[in-house]
Amino acid sequence: MLARIALLLAVLALGLPAAADAAPSACAVLARQVDQAGPKNSKAPVFVVSYPTATDKALKDVAFLYDNAAATLALTGCGDAAHAGRIGDAILAALDHDRFWKDGRLRNGTLAGPVAIPVALGGWQGKDGWVEDGYQAGSDTGNMAWAMLALLGLHHAGAGDRYLHGAERIARFVERSFSNPGFTGGAFGGEPDPQRNTWKSTEHNVDLAAAFAALARATHSDHWALRARQARAFVDAMWRRDCGCFAVGTGLDGKTLNTFLALDAQIWPLLAFGTKAYGHALTVARERMTVDGGFAYSQARGGVWTEGTAQAALLAKVMGRPKDAARLTAIVEKARAPDGAYYASDRDAATGFRLDTDTSQERRYFHIPHLGATAWAALAARGFNPFTFSAAGR
Repeated sequence: MLARIALLLAVLALGLPAAADAAPSACAVLARQVDQAGPKNSKAPVFVVSYPTATDKALKDVAFLYDNAAATLALTGCGDAAHAGRIGDAILAALDHDRFWKDGRLRNGTLAGPVAIPVALGGWQGKDGWVEDGYQAGSDTGNMAWAMLALLGLHHAGAGDRYLHGAERIARFVERSFSNPGFTGGAFGGEPDPQRNTWKSTEHNVDLAAAFAALARATHSDHWALRARQARAFVDAMWRRDCGCFAVGTGLDGKTLNTFLALDAQIWPLLAFGTKAYGHALTVARERMTVDGGFAYSQARGGVWTEGTAQAALLAKVMGRPKDAARLTAIVEKARAPDGAYYASDRDAATGFRLDTDTSQERRYFHIPHLGATAWAALAARGFNPFTFSAAGR
């Protein structure tokens, strides 16, 4: 008996499954997905597919930048710089080898797998030729901010200065192209003349405030600290005293508040900036965006959004609320796919937003495995805050 107890304690200490059928950790799943994206036993750069089982032509074999950046940060938080670095190197390759742009921008989506030169985009054969998704070909400021955070997280972990230099290149493009004040949404569509998104997003500016602040710390630069304050000022301006919550952003004029409630606009400012000034946003999220014990993407409450529930679990850890964290983590664990990855949502669910590519259709999350959901499950499990590169309670 004592020998079995000692063996069990050793297994738990090593983070190994206690039984053959135990689910792998989210960290282990992410590492496996990186390995599956390219040749085994390779250090070559890879982009990881966002929805590995997707059959829809617009999602099949696509690696979304945000998902890959979140996975990079999660793997960094897992202490797995080797796998994180393979995605980080793919991001650097995309900066150097876009088929058209040489100005520091990144596309919202690329073809998953080993990095091609030039970096390839997903697409499909239409009636009149090859078709690419306008959103994937474009460049959202929030996604580029997440790429900055991913590269800066690697640099912070000691992976090398090339990641810092890559983050600076993205930052220079964003400040040059989308500063207005605050930062506008980015660009939609492919080269040579993409459409400019004139709306502003609370979430995007949270991302940029955190990324610029991390860049300022890494470079000891007042310039990037100023840019961080610029993005933070926009987020502050989105605070609605009438409800104690954040507006999702602005309309097309960049000024008129869009008062629709989205979960990331409530949770991410608290992760990035702390809860002292805007803690009531969490109360509003609980009141207006909960479903079956977890959190929905927005006030539309279409279903349990795995990412968002994991984000709330991480916030609970950061706030020192272990019971809330455990309860939300249990909801996240219900979203496991058979291979150990995590479903995007517990059902096909509306987000309350429209597709950029076709505003007549709702943007939805589907009950299929999702890289972003798995990344946030890992972040929550490790208590690793992707906006500050710090672990809760350490």
